[in-house]
Amino acid sequence: MSFVMADNGDDDNQYRIKEGDYVVLKRGEIFKAVQIQPRKKVIFEKQWIFLDNAVRQLYSTTFEILSGGNLKPHELKDTASPLDAVEAGTDNRNIVDDGKSQKLTRDDIEALKEKGLKGQDIIKKLVDNHATFGDKTEYSQVKYIKKKKKKYENTVMILKPSCRILAMMYHGREPGKICHLRYDTLAQMLTLANIHAGSKVLVFETCAGLVLGSIMERMGGYGSVIQMYPGGGPVRAGVENFGFPAHFHDTLHEFPICHVNALLAGTLDTSAKDPTAENTHEKQLNLAAEKKQNQPEAEEQGTPEEESMVTNTGDDAGQDVEKTEKDKLKEAKAQVKKLRLEEKQRKLAATAALLKGRNADGLIISSRFHPCPVLLGLLKFLSPSRPFVVYSQYIEPLIECFKKLKECGGTVNLRLTDTWLRHYQVLPDRTHPLLLMSGGGGYLLSGTTVATDHSKPAGSKQAEEPAPKRQKLEDTEG
Repeated sequence: MSFVMADNGDDDNQYRIKEGDYVVLKRGEIFKAVQIQPRKKVIFEKQWIFLDNAVRQLYSTTFEILSGGNLKPHELKDTASPLDAVEAGTDNRNIVDDGKSQKLTRDDIEALKEKGLKGQDIIKKLVDNHATFGDKTEYSQVKYIKKKKKKYENTVMILKPSCRILAMMYHGREPGKICHLRYDTLAQMLTLANIHAGSKVLVFETCAGLVLGSIMERMGGYGSVIQMYPGGGPVRAGVENFGFPAHFHDTLHEFPICHVNALLAGTLDTSAKDPTAENTHEKQLNLAAEKKQNQPEAEEQGTPEEESMVTNTGDDAGQDVEKTEKDKLKEAKAQVKKLRLEEKQRKLAATAALLKGRNADGLIISSRFHPCPVLLGLLKFLSPSRPFVVYSQYIEPLIECFKKLKECGGTVNLRLTDTWLRHYQVLPDRTHPLLLMSGGGGYLLSGTTVATDHSKPAGSKQAEEPAPKRQKLEDTEG
């Protein structure tokens, strides 16, 4: 029994907040991803917060924000609810919203805050000084209390980052960064692409790394993820917010989308070449040639110039020192640039070796670019009987992809779907859909690859088959 308790104590450590962790702050329906750093000010909802006191606390703990921005675990007091001693009215027909029902002014509320009153106490004062609160129905009273709690209770919850939480955060704050990808659509993409540990997955996304991080989270650090990226380098801002361990990043590879055609054609050159090295070598040769040309002229000249050179040695010495320092800086920068280029070429060669096998287990595309040429190019790296998923905010690009895949062949079970999500408020005697909800979750094109034999023409199969025999009919006299 003690052995089991010891195990539970060890496992409890992974659910506690540690310094350097990436966490998500939550207040109401608003989220923000931050990193726990000592004495670092974090702005959340126009308020300064220090997260030092959150270290060693459990995730999903609600903290109270004290004066000065420090956090304190929120204690649930056994105080009576503001509704306990208030009678409710039958309806709201006699209530007039003229702004005169509340006796407390803004200055009075600010004075209560300065005295150190907590949110619950301020709400109790507001209820006591509300002239028509007792005439409201029970539902209206609960709604009023809920609204005031949201305004005056100064609390924040710290959550452990996950695929769902980060998807909700991006969709609520910056939906344009993730192509308006909703979390339920993202969940369908991971399921349709059969993402699991130990698989090799191709990803092409421009969703700030959210889709890439979701794939890595589901794979659990086992397998390999190849990110196909446009432009100068991959974007992985969303991946950092997940706070993955170091071994997760060992499974991540990158490959520029502009080299896909060269890799398929077998003309990709992965040897490291430094374009600046050739230029510097040529410059050195030119300088040496100029010195050789100027050397005989200097020898032919008389001694007075030699004497002047001797007198100016003091000034030239300082200039030579400056030149040598500049040359050293240039050499150091060139060396760093060369090392970066070699590292980039090494990664390119390693990823190209992974792709040459053309045995990937899945493909996910979610970008602001037109998906048709990307899809047709990347499908060639998948093994037969492997799933692929394409997301688009609009349906027209996916219709074009659907038609192209039907024409080219090599895929089956093509499905073009629209995701629809509706939230419901579930409360006693007042269950109904929420008034504000997302209008659309985008569109998904999914399918499965199959092996095709391109050596035979399309009509050869019909030509090889014998002509069907006609059934002989017996003549019957009628």
